[in-house]
Amino acid sequence: MRLNETHGPDLRSFVSSANDPATEFPIQNLPLAIFRRRGANEPFRVGTGIGDQVLDIAAVQELFDGSAREAARACGEPSMNALMDLGPSHWSALRLGLSRILRDDSQYVTAINACLTPIRDAEFGLPAKIGNFSDYAASLHHVSKVTKIARPENPELDPNLVWSPIAYHHRPSTIRPHGHGFLRPKGQLGHFKDGKPVFGPSEKMDYEAELGIYIAKTTDFGKALSLDEAEEAIFGLTVLNDWTARDIMFWERLPLGPFLSKSFDTTVSPWVVTMEALEPFRRASVRSAPYPDPLPNLDSAQNRERGALDVHVEVLLQTEKGEASGFSPVSLSLSNTRDMYWTVSQLVAHQTSAGCNLEQGDLIGTGTISGPAREESGCMFELTLGGQAEVDMPTGERRGFVEDGDTLIVRAYCKADGFRKIGFGDAGSTVLPNT
Repeated sequence: MRLNETHGPDLRSFVSSANDPATEFPIQNLPLAIFRRRGANEPFRVGTGIGDQVLDIAAVQELFDGSAREAARACGEPSMNALMDLGPSHWSALRLGLSRILRDDSQYVTAINACLTPIRDAEFGLPAKIGNFSDYAASLHHVSKVTKIARPENPELDPNLVWSPIAYHHRPSTIRPHGHGFLRPKGQLGHFKDGKPVFGPSEKMDYEAELGIYIAKTTDFGKALSLDEAEEAIFGLTVLNDWTARDIMFWERLPLGPFLSKSFDTTVSPWVVTMEALEPFRRASVRSAPYPDPLPNLDSAQNRERGALDVHVEVLLQTEKGEASGFSPVSLSLSNTRDMYWTVSQLVAHQTSAGCNLEQGDLIGTGTISGPAREESGCMFELTLGGQAEVDMPTGERRGFVEDGDTLIVRAYCKADGFRKIGFGDAGSTVLPNT
C-alpha cells in the first residue's frame, strides 16, 4: 500500500462533523467497528466512523460496484471475519468506495443519511471472535524503567530483550470493548500476615497503554512468516489497555510469568484503523548504537524504510469525585509508538517463527508504549515510581495506583504535516470494588 486519493488532506465530507479539525474520524480515516443501534433488537454489523456518525456499510452496498460491493456485502455479518476473508484488494476497494460516496460532492446524500446512526446512540461489539491473544514487551523504555524501580539492586536489562521480541500467551475471554466496568481482581498480594501470603483485592491496580494488532487470515501450521508476509496478515490496529495488578504480578511472575495479574480484563477500543489509513504515518525503523540490527528473520528493506508508525498514545484518568464535580479527565501521560523497539510486523512475524500458525481474529498486543521521559510513561508504575510519587488530581485527591470508581481511558491518534489527524477512539473502563 502507498498513499492514494483517500489520504488527500483537502477531502471533505457532506457529514459536517467529519470536517471538524478536532474529530477523530475525518473522511481520511474511515475506521471500522461492529455496531447496532442502542436498545434496538437487531443484529450487529460492520460500520465505518465518519465524524460523529457510524455508517451501516451493508445498507449502502448497492452504491458500489465490483470488489467494493462484494466487500460491503460482507459487512452485513455480525463480525469482520467475512470482510477479512476477502483480502487487502477488497479492503482497499471498499475504502475508496466509502471515501467517494461520503465526500461533499456525493450524489448519494439522501440515501446515505438514512443509513447513519449517531455514535452516541450506538452500542459496539468486538470486531471478531478472538481465539488467541498474545502480549509483547515492545518498548525497552518501559522494561528499563520498571526494572529500575522494581529491581534497583540489579537494573540491567536481560540480554535477550535487545535481540528477540518477548511475549506471553494471554487470556482472550476477558477482552471487552470501551465503556464497561469490572471487579478489582483478587489474588495473593506478595506480602505476608501470620506467616501466610495475604489474599485479597489488588492494592496496586495499574494500566498498560498499548496498541492491538488484529490478524486477518489463518496461516499454515509450521510456516514462519517473513516480515513482508506478516505485514499482509494484519487487518488493522486498535488501542488497548492491558490492565495489570502489579502486586499480584510481582508475586506470581517467576518462574512462568504473569497469570492472574493480567487475566481479569483487557479493554480495547471498538474501532479498527486499517493499515491503509495509517500510510501517511509510516516511518523508517532505525536502530542506533548500542543496539544491534535485528537478526535476518526480523529484518527487511521494507521494514527499515517504513516499518515504524507515528502514533500518539494518551492516558486519561477520571475519578468518581472528579466526574461529580464537573472536572474533565486528567491527562496522565503521552507516549508515541516511535519509541517502540520492535515494529508491528516484527511482532507478528516473531509469533510464527517457531512454526505457530496465526488464526483469523487473533489479537496481538504491542505491550506498554513508553518513552524515555516520565511524562511518556505508559503505565502508572512508571509514572508514580511504583506508587511513591503520587499524581495530584484537581479534586485534591492523589493517585499512586488506580482506585475503585476510577475510569481509565487510553486513546491514540496520528498527526503529521500535510495530512489530516486521525484517531482510534477510546479504550475506557471503570474499576469496581470487590469486597
